[in-house]
Amino acid sequence: MPPIPEPPSRLGDELIELRAIAEWDIPDVLIAYQDDRSLHSALGQERSPTGAQLGSQIERSEALRQAGEAISLTLVEPGRNDCRGRVDVFAFDWEHKRAELTVWVAPDFRGRGFADHALALVIAWLKRDVGLEDVAVIAAVDDDVKQS
Repeated sequence: MPPIPEPPSRLGDELIELRAIAEWDIPDVLIAYQDDRSLHSALGQERSPTGAQLGSQIERSEALRQAGEAISLTLVEPGRNDCRGRVDVFAFDWEHKRAELTVWVAPDFRGRGFADHALALVIAWLKRDVGLEDVAVIAAVDDDVKQS
């Protein structure tokens, strides 16, 4: 499998930006799962992740990107670094030029259009720079997500 190209350092618009996941996101991610006890279910997970599991995901993220298997991006507000949500792209099928993704927004930041903007930005990048033709949205957690 080819490596997934590195996204721009900040992929964004006037409402949100996306950046590589980082260790300092862990407290915000844990709080989001705590504030929305059904988040893990909505994302197809058996249970909420632990801090150790999140740390392990972050440690493996570059290797997964290099192997062409997955990429995870953190949603932030422009000019900020606090995690407001996340986009995970996985299940890359390079032969058919497709992948799957999930997006979630922390409960306190839902209803602002963050997920819609994140989806538009990530899907445009995946098609333009990564060469995918089809991206399936598996789960989107936000009040106003427009799913097709």
